Amino acid sequence: MLTLNINGRDLQVEADPATPVLWALRDHLNLTGTKFGCGAALCGACTVHLDGDPIRSCITPISAVAGRRIATIEAMAADPVGKAVQDAWVRHDVPQCGYCQGGQVMSAVALLRTNRRPQDADIDNAMSGNLCRCGTYQRIRAAIKDAAATLEA
Repeated sequence: MLTLNINGRDLQVEADPATPVLWALRDHLNLTGTKFGCGAALCGACTVHLDGDPIRSCITPISAVAGRRIATIEAMAADPVGKAVQDAWVRHDVPQCGYCQGGQVMSAVALLRTNRRPQDADIDNAMSGNLCRCGTYQRIRAAIKDAAATLEA
């Protein structure tokens, strides 16, 4: 039994310590906003924050995160930066199929927490590990700039 701090709450997970965070979230804690994409940390659909930094939860074992803070897409609406990003996503009609969007939002939030005035290259660099099969990259970039402007206001 491991205790994981997820979205500000200490939760008990009874699983093998090698279980990826993704499966602890989805299968043990019913937090299904984090998606399985590739299982190899290549697509970004499984992105969560670990102590504020984006990580790929599909390859990170729960034993590596015990005692640290995990934030998932489910907590972003209550976070000022997360809310700004989600609102901008809606204004710019970013999602098409929506499958990758949880990971996209998590990466965008991490970027805007450290850089409130990102340039295109900053955005491209921060988002480079997140793939969108629908190709909404221009809308993602516009939404990130919009969220940054909202946060600066």
